[in-house]
Amino acid sequence: MDDFIARRARAQVFNLKPYVPGKPIDEVKRELGLTDVIKMASNENPLGPAPLAKQAIIEHLDDIHIYPDSYCFELKAMLAARLNIGPECIAIGNGSDEILKMLAEAFINPGDEVILAYPTFAEYELVSTVMGANCIKVPLRNNTHDLPAMLEQVSPGTKLVFICNPNNPTGTIVSRQALGEFVRELPRDVLLVVDEAYSEYVDHPDYESAQAMLGQRPQTIVLRTFSKIYGLAALRLGYGISSPEIINTLERVREPFNVNSLAQYAGMAALDDVDHIALSLELNRSGKAYLYQALAEMGLNYTPTQANFIFIDLGRDAGTVFLNMLNKGVIVRSCESFGCPTSIRVTIGTMEQNRRFIQALKAVLQEIEG
Repeated sequence: MDDFIARRARAQVFNLKPYVPGKPIDEVKRELGLTDVIKMASNENPLGPAPLAKQAIIEHLDDIHIYPDSYCFELKAMLAARLNIGPECIAIGNGSDEILKMLAEAFINPGDEVILAYPTFAEYELVSTVMGANCIKVPLRNNTHDLPAMLEQVSPGTKLVFICNPNNPTGTIVSRQALGEFVRELPRDVLLVVDEAYSEYVDHPDYESAQAMLGQRPQTIVLRTFSKIYGLAALRLGYGISSPEIINTLERVREPFNVNSLAQYAGMAALDDVDHIALSLELNRSGKAYLYQALAEMGLNYTPTQANFIFIDLGRDAGTVFLNMLNKGVIVRSCESFGCPTSIRVTIGTMEQNRRFIQALKAVLQEIEG
């Protein structure tokens, strides 16, 4: 069978490493025999889903025997009205991950070059490599995208450039001015992909959504998600904003009925749940302040964040800390898979979760140091 795979599988598959998600709570409970486990690894909303979204799901449960609206007409119309664009400028996906996959399938040929930061969200490299692209990874500078260095890598063979803003796993942003300067220099025949999965959490005055530049540079697509602040990660719902021509190109590779009906109804309801959004932002602000202070008191280096997670350099093997934290019922994300062997990423949780994380981290570091 191994010989069959070697002869028949696509060669690009062997250049991939499987995506490593945060460990599920139930898996940790089973493996370690624990009953009380909290997950602070995957940047989920600790408040849970928007209450209005939950109600919308309940109201439409009796309709799940009917195929969903394949074109997400109502959701597109609602987003279009809020974003002040036409619905023809919006693509809806089974999570923004699917939009990334659609972009790769629609635009990348074997041998094309793709430019991305390092470390950043692993899916950019994965979808590009599957399609045979040559991925050029440009190291972060001060844990932020080094846009001048990325520009230096642009060549006639460059097809796509990915920018994660705020960046995962570091939580840093590309400023309005820096992005504007980058766009002015980036050739028009390069598709710019700006992933704004965490944009709702940003409160920095120098930040601006890349949507603002779509009019002057239509060769751009902005990605967003319902998985984070709206708390709908399990329903897999995301969208892309771009020119009608790019959206129409993505529609040609989109799977029919790719977004289930409950996700569509929940997404529309979540957009209207202003109380849930406000509570989520306040929880994130207060949690961030608490964690900053606690980490500083512990003498740990962290990167100030514009997202709902914090990137922490422990100065020691992150894998060991990760495993010891698991034993205490606290799941964090080791950043070994991001190429950062001494760092972890922790979701900003409820105040109770944040305190438990700090307590567990203090205990683990003391145990390791002996």
